[in-house]
Amino acid sequence: MNPHAVPSISPATLFRSIIKNRSLIYSLIKRDVAGRYSGSVLGLMWSFFNPVLMLGVYTFVFSVVFKARWVGGSGSKTEFALVLFAGLMVFNLFSECVNRAPGLILSNVNYVKKVIFPLEILPIVNLGSALFHLVISFMVWLMFYMIFYGLPKVGVLLFPFIMLPLALLTLGATWFIASLGVYLRDVAQVVGTFVPVLMFLSPVFYPLKSLPERFQSVVQISPITIAVEQARDLMYWGETLDWTMWFLYFAISCCVAWFGFVWFQKTRKGFADVL
Repeated sequence: MNPHAVPSISPATLFRSIIKNRSLIYSLIKRDVAGRYSGSVLGLMWSFFNPVLMLGVYTFVFSVVFKARWVGGSGSKTEFALVLFAGLMVFNLFSECVNRAPGLILSNVNYVKKVIFPLEILPIVNLGSALFHLVISFMVWLMFYMIFYGLPKVGVLLFPFIMLPLALLTLGATWFIASLGVYLRDVAQVVGTFVPVLMFLSPVFYPLKSLPERFQSVVQISPITIAVEQARDLMYWGETLDWTMWFLYFAISCCVAWFGFVWFQKTRKGFADVL
């Protein structure tokens, strides 16, 4: 690989890079996950306890303190917790990747300056680590659902399918923000403010239908709204997948992913000069 060559923006190049570096990607994901809990007594068990604790806190605050209930539900705290947690899992995948994106290149300067490294896989590693935590959270959700309600509805099997567009969209956003973070250090502060705002402007703590119609169109602009609504509908309410909406979301996500990758490839040659 010629370090002075212009990086390709072809999707085929990206796929070849993923296949060629699949072992490296797996090793980096494994190292990243293990590194987060290195030195702690419970180790990887924290990846299980964290979502459980988060579920308990949010359920207490919103269902006990604020007396929140889901429209059309039974009003039980168990129901509130499971429906809420389904939305939180979706949001956490997006927020974990985007929050880490501004420092993704900055924290791996050696990869930029000292060795020829496929920098484009760093956002993929970031996404892989977030997907690991998503799987753990999903297992926690399943465990609690089976304890209180028995076997979940068949729609729960489509959960990975629902996450596919969100994963692509998140990957595109990560490529874009990771590159932008190299040139503009304020990006980390902007993202740190944007993500919590996005959480409350998305139907994570409330159903979209509970909002006045004039606000529903605003909330639907959120990149995670469709994924949150579809995940809850399939996992808990037992509704069928809106295929038209899913394909539209998938098409938009592919465009965002491709744009993010193109931006990253076009700007990566200047990383070494800035860092």
